[in-house]
Amino acid sequence: MPVFIAKVAVSAATYWIDRPYDYLIPEELQGKVLPGMRVYVPFSRGNRRVEGIVLAVTDGSKYEALKPVLAVLDEQRVLTDEQIRLALFMRERFFCTVYDAVKAILPAGLWFNADGSRRVNDKTVEMARLSVPAEDAADLADRIRHRSPRQAELLDLLCSFEALPVKDLLLHGNASRASLKSLCDKELVSLYQREVFRRAEIPSEERVPLPVLNVEQQAVFEKLSALCSSGKAGCALLQGVTGSGKTSVYIHLIQQQLSRGKSSILLVPEIALTPQMLRTFSNHFGDEVAVLHSSLSLGERYDEWKRIRSGRAHLVIGTRSAVFAPVQDLGILIIDEEQEETYRSENAPRYHARDVAKYICSKAGCTLLLGSATPELVSRYQAQIGRYAYFRLDKRYNAQKLPSVRIVDMKRELREGNGGCISSVLAQELQKNLDAGEQSILFLNRRGTNKLISCGDCGFTYKCPRCSVSLTYHSLNRRLLCHYCGYSRRVDDACPECGGRLKYVGAGTQLVVEELQTLFPGREILRMDTDSLAPVGSHEELFDRFRKENTPFLVGTQMVTKGLNFENVTLVGVLSADQSLYAGDYRAGERTFSLITQVVGRSGRGTKPGRAIIQTYTPENETIRLAAEQDYEAFYASEIEVRKLQNAPPFTDHLSVTISGMTESLVVEAGRFVRDRLEALIGCKKADFLGPTPLNVVKVNNRFRYRVHINCIAGASIRGFIAQAVIECNTDKRFRGVSVFAENDPLNT
Repeated sequence: MPVFIAKVAVSAATYWIDRPYDYLIPEELQGKVLPGMRVYVPFSRGNRRVEGIVLAVTDGSKYEALKPVLAVLDEQRVLTDEQIRLALFMRERFFCTVYDAVKAILPAGLWFNADGSRRVNDKTVEMARLSVPAEDAADLADRIRHRSPRQAELLDLLCSFEALPVKDLLLHGNASRASLKSLCDKELVSLYQREVFRRAEIPSEERVPLPVLNVEQQAVFEKLSALCSSGKAGCALLQGVTGSGKTSVYIHLIQQQLSRGKSSILLVPEIALTPQMLRTFSNHFGDEVAVLHSSLSLGERYDEWKRIRSGRAHLVIGTRSAVFAPVQDLGILIIDEEQEETYRSENAPRYHARDVAKYICSKAGCTLLLGSATPELVSRYQAQIGRYAYFRLDKRYNAQKLPSVRIVDMKRELREGNGGCISSVLAQELQKNLDAGEQSILFLNRRGTNKLISCGDCGFTYKCPRCSVSLTYHSLNRRLLCHYCGYSRRVDDACPECGGRLKYVGAGTQLVVEELQTLFPGREILRMDTDSLAPVGSHEELFDRFRKENTPFLVGTQMVTKGLNFENVTLVGVLSADQSLYAGDYRAGERTFSLITQVVGRSGRGTKPGRAIIQTYTPENETIRLAAEQDYEAFYASEIEVRKLQNAPPFTDHLSVTISGMTESLVVEAGRFVRDRLEALIGCKKADFLGPTPLNVVKVNNRFRYRVHINCIAGASIRGFIAQAVIECNTDKRFRGVSVFAENDPLNT
């Protein structure tokens, strides 16, 4: 009898021992163990029972004494062959284990608890239906009505419907379970379980026709349509000014794919944007739409995954992880606001959704469309050299002009005695909007009330005991909070060191709200940041209130900078334009330009002209000046020359190895070891090395963090050398307790 071997990726395998392990398929499990199924296998010397995913089944192994597969966890495959190949690609590209990749691909509800039970079970409803023809049931109901009126009523109801949920049947028939059981015993009615899908509530509105495209949109649509129809894999960049109607182009492209029997995926950068997008696309495509993001319950996310996998939904809208949606016959994958950092995962596997999307589209032979008003410089450069197809929308869809922008020098405001976070110019413009019944959005990318509290006499500041950051003051509960580890404490009435008077320094969204309440008493103000939006669905509720109640002010962090379309918003205030300019990252200028441009674009999207106020302490800064002028091309031309001088992306690849641990000296020593090994393996002629250097926040939750940077053209061999250095450091006994991992182009946070 032939011997079959399962090659299994084991969940307990760390990165340095991650590889396919051979397991013998017992005779009783042969034919039941297939690639893409999860199994229990014995692992390590103690034969610990652990979970694994079958990557392949073969008829031989180079090893003799093999352990057996213990049990099969799935009745059918949970991964397709294409998804297995995707997991293997992610392992090599993102320096993670195969199982880390698999856990990113599959929904959390599909996994198991420690006791072996499923996290989420399929939801079913008990249904009742007639077991005899409806005519016979109706006749019988008439004959028994005088002696069994409840049974007769149940039969009458079932005659009118093909099937009914038992709960509803008993409720409307005013009958007991005993009456229904009696009908079942007489074989007049049968019961069965029907699967139902848990879904997030979508406001039900009538289907609406596709939006009418203007001349510019139609021209872009036709060119993109031809690209999608070519049957070849490709990438395109759609650059359109804020309010140019990129979403309308997306809708037409998706409709075209649906008419061809193909599926589409649309990624958005923020969960806050998903309900708005979902409502827009549901009005056009109805139940064809599925939504995937982390604010859904486990059951909702799992059921949406099942709907997509079974082919019931052909349009997926979601955040970063929706790129893994198991759609059938993908026709187009769209990444809206492609420059956003939220498309990058900061936990293993540390992937960028754009890189995964490129792989998926290349294998599916379809088009990847990147859309943005301020494309990432790397994407814009790829379009410039012809690697991406390039399309532009230079006018707003309603022919309105872009908002007029005014820069306010906050140094002058200080000299004039205004030490608040709202300038006199902005206050006047806010009053004009109030008088006109128009709405305003104020953007400040810092939550809380004050950045820090310090003593004016001795210089004492409140520091987090576990992180190397100052505590942020939140006035609503008078507590100091660390935004990295969650540590909090009450604020003192006086300096705990010298008893001096405490000074409140810096501003957050809570302080902006307080200033607005002082300037405009009695006016309603909405705040949108992670402190105010804990409950699921609160994004949509807040947006609905802002739109329907015509609330004068919306104050928020970067959640309010993109994708929002409020016709009555005619004023935007950027309260601290300098904040992200000096972040110690080569992308600081790009990030600042994008944030300002995007939030300014929220103004004047209806029939009324828009305007914006940018408050800054450096009004002469080129990035702020060009953002005020909405001149992306001039900013790109300037910034790309700086990147060339820095030898930074897109002219090279930027990778890093991050080292963290409880003892700083040991972390630094491990960082030096990694750098020395990389220099020996790769060579200084093929790459530039920097570090180990501390991260901007060097200590988080009592762990020190250092990083070795590698600038090079990263091929498979160099990635292999980086992986080797990571493995050597992780397995070196000198660095016990130190964690080491590699990633592509990380954020310096």
